[in-house]
Amino acid sequence: MEEEFSFHDPTQLLDSASEFAHHPGAQNDAAVKVFLDRFPLPLLCSALQTKADVPGLENTLVACLERVFKTKYGTSLVPQYMPFVQVGLKADSQIVRCLSCKTVLFFLENFDDKSLSAVKLIMDYDVYPLLLDCLINGNEQVATAAIDAIKTLAQFPEAMGIIFPSNINDVTHLGNVASRCSSLGRVRVLSLIVKLFSISNSIASVIYNSNLLSLLEADIRNSNDTLVTLNALELLYELTDIQHGAEFLARTTILLLHSIISNSSMESILRSRAMMISGRLLSKENIYMFVDETSAKSLISAIDARLGLLDGQDADEYESALEALGGIGSSIQGALLLLSFPPAARHIVHAAFDGQGGGKQLAALHALGNIVGENRPEGSIILNDDAEESLRHLIYEVASESTKLTPSGLFLSILQQAAEFRLAGYRVITGLVARVWCLMEICSKPEIISIITDPTTETTKIGMEARYNCCKEIHRSFVSSKLASDPTLSGIAGKLQEGVERGPYLVRKHSEATPVVMTAERF
Repeated sequence: MEEEFSFHDPTQLLDSASEFAHHPGAQNDAAVKVFLDRFPLPLLCSALQTKADVPGLENTLVACLERVFKTKYGTSLVPQYMPFVQVGLKADSQIVRCLSCKTVLFFLENFDDKSLSAVKLIMDYDVYPLLLDCLINGNEQVATAAIDAIKTLAQFPEAMGIIFPSNINDVTHLGNVASRCSSLGRVRVLSLIVKLFSISNSIASVIYNSNLLSLLEADIRNSNDTLVTLNALELLYELTDIQHGAEFLARTTILLLHSIISNSSMESILRSRAMMISGRLLSKENIYMFVDETSAKSLISAIDARLGLLDGQDADEYESALEALGGIGSSIQGALLLLSFPPAARHIVHAAFDGQGGGKQLAALHALGNIVGENRPEGSIILNDDAEESLRHLIYEVASESTKLTPSGLFLSILQQAAEFRLAGYRVITGLVARVWCLMEICSKPEIISIITDPTTETTKIGMEARYNCCKEIHRSFVSSKLASDPTLSGIAGKLQEGVERGPYLVRKHSEATPVVMTAERF
């Protein structure tokens, strides 16, 4: 080894490690073996501990070792060097701690030696408490690496007893860990709980039965610290996006959200976030298997009441409320609730066509697009008779009170606005045109058909595609209706057919080069 590397002059190690770390592409097992034959792992780990003051050596060795342990060969060596992993997890250097957390992650992901138990090695070397310490006391990169390692560990059935000890007084019980650390550490522990909750229904059940979600609820109820409450609401927002979370969240979350939205003394940003979470939660079709209609209605009523109180005073909160209702309306059951008496959807319809422009109108248009089924499957667009009548009545009522007088006038006014409003307008028409009354309104305004079939109307890809989808849906509804046999509408039928055949993107006609004949200039 002395021929290869002198510990008194680490230049050769630094150069070789740098070359290995920055080699383009992934390193294979053979390359790793050749490198470790020259510089064995004990030597590399020792250099990390004793030569950290050599400029650039620590960063280079960490990058090098990360590439080593990403390989199958590198992973196979980890069990022999677990003491080094232990030391690394307790190191003062943040990048060494981060490397050690990633080494545990790579080991759990790639180790396939059937004669050894990966989880038993983690237990024997007391790695899990060290990962928790990295989570709580490490920098952001270390904490993220620790969460990733613990999340991977949790996917081993035999690790359940390590991460969720049956003894609630165990020092590694996440409830105890959260109670004795700093506010930042507590947020990280809660974030870990959310990540673990997302893995599977069975782990979510363990978390729920361990009463760990109550930690999140306690922080949300904390009226003394807005930042703590906001952080907890952000984590709850993540939880509501987990498909199997509905069963566990529905039991207590709706009451909690209702209390925040209804509390006028709370910060506006907290109410806004609670409304957005409500929208995400009630947008899921499966949530209604666990939430009774009365509870869902009470939450919608709280948002409805808040919109009535705001009356345009706080634009951000008002827009959040509209977006929340739009989220709820994206599901069939949610749309039915929004259109039941008294219809909370009235705020959306009024704001969508009030002609004021701005974020409020844009949020309302997108919310209306959700309610009318633009993003629902084809067989789920039309609602029941009562809801459909409520929707039709709201739109005609708003039209009659405006200068446009008819729904077709309202639609045209939206399509004559800026691109972002046209995009939202396309969504509304795409969903609404499945209704015969809306199709008749569209066909009564040739200007609408001209805009929707004109490939030059939009200049962005998303705008072109939205316009084309709208054109297709109008055409689909038209050809399947009695209007298709009306000879006075043959011109509209032709325009729609041409628009569909042309496709979403503007294709400029190819122009042939033509010779130009002119009198020669004389000098």
